[in-house]
Amino acid sequence: MRAISPEGQPETVAYSVLLAQSFTRWLRRPLLPAAADAAPEVLARLIYDAPFALVSHGTQQDPVFRYANRRAQALFGYDWDIFVTLPSRLSAEPAAQEERRALLDTALRAGYAEHYRGIRIAKDGRRFEIRDAVLWNVTDAHGAMAGQAARFDQWNFL
Repeated sequence: MRAISPEGQPETVAYSVLLAQSFTRWLRRPLLPAAADAAPEVLARLIYDAPFALVSHGTQQDPVFRYANRRAQALFGYDWDIFVTLPSRLSAEPAAQEERRALLDTALRAGYAEHYRGIRIAKDGRRFEIRDAVLWNVTDAHGAMAGQAARFDQWNFL
């Protein structure tokens, strides 16, 4: 059993701040308006428990998830310890990989992409459509790439 829940881990707190700062930098609005001025630990907890799904992968050649909030874990059907070991490509079916890659490339070039809709797949094989998703590059204050993240609050199972 974990002594500190994921959102309380120092590295997760720091990454949560990076997620929020990057979102604001690219989109010129806060990721979570109610937490815009919150202390890092509070921000991390609020994002982790947010009503929207938020996932992020790293910068590897085959990127691995490095963050998934509680809503995303429930939606995809993986707990934190499994989620953060999965290649992010597994969130989409093989037939959707080209579309997913194009979205990631668009965000990489522009810094973000909005209004995305696409099909994703849960651990149990259930397919669901996400709508009005935002994807953004997670960067530090100097522009160094730390990954990409996606936020969405609209989905329906197919």
